[in-house]
Amino acid sequence: MYLPTSDLLTPAHWLGWAETAYAEHELVLGQVADNAHDEALYLILRTLELPLDSPAKVMRRLLSGEQLQRLTDVFTRRVAERVPAGYLTREAWLGEYSFYCDERVIIPRSYFLELIPTLSGYLPEGLVVTNAVDVCTGSGCLAILLAHQFPSARVDGIDLSPDALEVAQINVRDHAVGDRLTLHRSDVFDAVPVRRYDIILSNPPYEPSDICDDLPPEFAHEPRLALDGGADGLDIIRKLLRQAMERLQPHGIVVLEVGELRPAMERAWPKLRMKWLETADGSNCCCLIRGDDLATIRG
Repeated sequence: MYLPTSDLLTPAHWLGWAETAYAEHELVLGQVADNAHDEALYLILRTLELPLDSPAKVMRRLLSGEQLQRLTDVFTRRVAERVPAGYLTREAWLGEYSFYCDERVIIPRSYFLELIPTLSGYLPEGLVVTNAVDVCTGSGCLAILLAHQFPSARVDGIDLSPDALEVAQINVRDHAVGDRLTLHRSDVFDAVPVRRYDIILSNPPYEPSDICDDLPPEFAHEPRLALDGGADGLDIIRKLLRQAMERLQPHGIVVLEVGELRPAMERAWPKLRMKWLETADGSNCCCLIRGDDLATIRG
């Protein structure tokens, strides 16, 4: 990949070049930002160790030779090697919270950022959430968001991958929630001590295997274990719902993020009442199931 470094003398020059390069090389977005301008600006500021809220005048400053080399290295990896931005910076943001991430986990992103603050509205009025769990926790980001949202709750984070749990432990430490958040290596609830939860939340692997076989390069960098939901995408969801019947309080809720699987779920469980939660972008890809409705999936 050719970089006209003699012409890229300021951060603004790099931003303009990057936007064009993203389009020419058909880079895939969605892991950190949904547009080339925002992702490239983020990469520039992080690479130069500048605050993300830097004033506009910073973009006009002349860069040193060392800074030019750092930007050259980063954008070579992003554009030529198609490495996701989150892996280049080793971080991802969900709202006001920053999380460490690397190639051991998928880059944190979830509609639960906007939905977790609404979950109390689906529980009995006045209930204090005391037990919550994030199944397939990956980086631990959603378990940590649960801990922040429900300060009286004991939270479990479950994942099958020991590599993912190493990353989750970094984030648990960085967010200082280790006194209330316990990580478990387990295939769904298989190895987790029995406890009944007010909230069971999961953003599980839900992509059908044939889609995982043909992912764009950026998403192919992520661990397949965290993406592949089996032939129809429902393998982990089936197991989770079966086990949830013994793990959920009668008043409790199961909340799942399932991508484009709504038709598949409604075919699989035609009698199960699922409330599809509205999201700001209209994707409405998260469903809520009440504890007293789970019995309909037996058999």
